[in-house]
Amino acid sequence: MALGTATVAYELRFDAGRICLDLLATNHPEERFDSLEVLCAWITGAGLVPETTPLTHADRSWLVGFRELRGQIGQLVHGGLTPTVLRPSYDIALARVNETALVSPPAPRAVRGEDGSLVRELDGPPECAALLGAIARDAVELLTDPVARAGLRQCEGDNCPIVYVDSSRGRRRRWCSSEVCGNRERVARHRRRAALARA
Repeated sequence: MALGTATVAYELRFDAGRICLDLLATNHPEERFDSLEVLCAWITGAGLVPETTPLTHADRSWLVGFRELRGQIGQLVHGGLTPTVLRPSYDIALARVNETALVSPPAPRAVRGEDGSLVRELDGPPECAALLGAIARDAVELLTDPVARAGLRQCEGDNCPIVYVDSSRGRRRRWCSSEVCGNRERVARHRRRAALARA
C-alpha cells in the first residue's frame, strides 16, 4: 500500500494520546507497515524524529522490529485492560519491552534554522533500536503511571480494537476518533431510526 492509497479515514493516525498506542493503531483495519515508505512516514508523523531527518538508511529489518514491538505492547496494553486473564505470554512481552526500553532514544540537539530560530535535529542518523527504545519507554511510562493507565479505553466502535488515553473532560470519550468510529456509529444509528420509521 502506498501512503496515499488508503481512505482518508484510515490514513496513519496519531490520536490515541501516546506514541505506543499510536503504534498499536497501525494494524487496523489492515496492516499499515507494509513498506518502508509508510514506516518512515509514521516515524516522522509520530514525532520520533524531526521532519527533515533523512531515514534512507532504514531497511526491511525495521519493519520486523516495529511489528514485533507493536505485538508486545499490544499484549501488555490489552492484558492491562483485563488483568484477570494474564497469560505467560504477557510476562514474555513485558520482558522484551523492558529490554527494548534499555536502549537510549535518539539524542536531540538544538541548531539554528535558516531564520535564526532554534530547531531540533538529531545528533546523527537514528538507529532502529533507538527508535524502538523511545517507543518502549513510552509504553513503560504509560503502563506504570496509575493516572494514565486509568484513562486507557478501548474504542466502542464496531470491531475497533484501538486503545486510547481518555483525557476528555469527564472521561466520556467513547471512540478512538469521532471522525472515524464516532461518525460510523452516528450513521448506523440514523439508518436504524430511518428503518424503524419506514416499518
